[in-house]
Amino acid sequence: MGKTPDWLQNGLAVVTGAGDGLGRALALELCVLGLRVAGLGRNATTLAQTAALAGGRFSAHVCDVGDPEAVEKTFASLGPVALLINNAAVYPRRDFLDETGASFMETVAINLGGTASCTRAALTSMVEAGRGRIVNVATFADLAPLPASSAYSVSKGAARILTRALIADLGDRFPDIVISDWMPGMLATKMGIADGLAPELSARWGVQLALWHAPDLNGTTFEMDREILPPRSFKGKLKDLLLLRKSPRPRHITLG
Repeated sequence: MGKTPDWLQNGLAVVTGAGDGLGRALALELCVLGLRVAGLGRNATTLAQTAALAGGRFSAHVCDVGDPEAVEKTFASLGPVALLINNAAVYPRRDFLDETGASFMETVAINLGGTASCTRAALTSMVEAGRGRIVNVATFADLAPLPASSAYSVSKGAARILTRALIADLGDRFPDIVISDWMPGMLATKMGIADGLAPELSARWGVQLALWHAPDLNGTTFEMDREILPPRSFKGKLKDLLLLRKSPRPRHITLG
């Protein structure tokens, strides 16, 4: 892992869903490392609690990321954004027969629409500067959906497709706008499991990844502290051995 560039260390970081759980832990970790953090969330009370824990480097912004107009207005008030962590998500745990079209799309609006809206808003200043860092908090829920998770699994899976689509659109023109997916693991939060990882530990990995700015991280996926390499065909594996004399090795996030 390389040194965090000054423009990223001294720039504004935005964390969505910063009122509790992983989002709060991510925001607090960024503040500890000296960054200015704008935390977005729907609940003014929980955002204020995050602000009280963070000190003066955190600013709270009540914003429903599922509302594109609210997102645009909030980002316009923030100024240039150097780093965006798209963390906000909901997991209603509803059987599909208990869903309505409206309830299903409410989840999609936050988990997918919120990621798209916040990314588009942050890109306004990133494209102008020619650089930026975006980390999308992801899951493997689309590959192996659990019962009562249809809206969550579909929306989070589509968000992973969005990351790849962003690389397709921006990668060649703006290689210094680096976009990655990060899967934090099963956490001991409201959306996780009782015996899961402490969000504070997972947040340390996520923040280190977010502050790691290298063009070859574009389109990568990390799970907790290690890179998940894309599947390789037999021909691809043979090419690696013939040309590189070795198979690619996943990178790891190191904590200081």
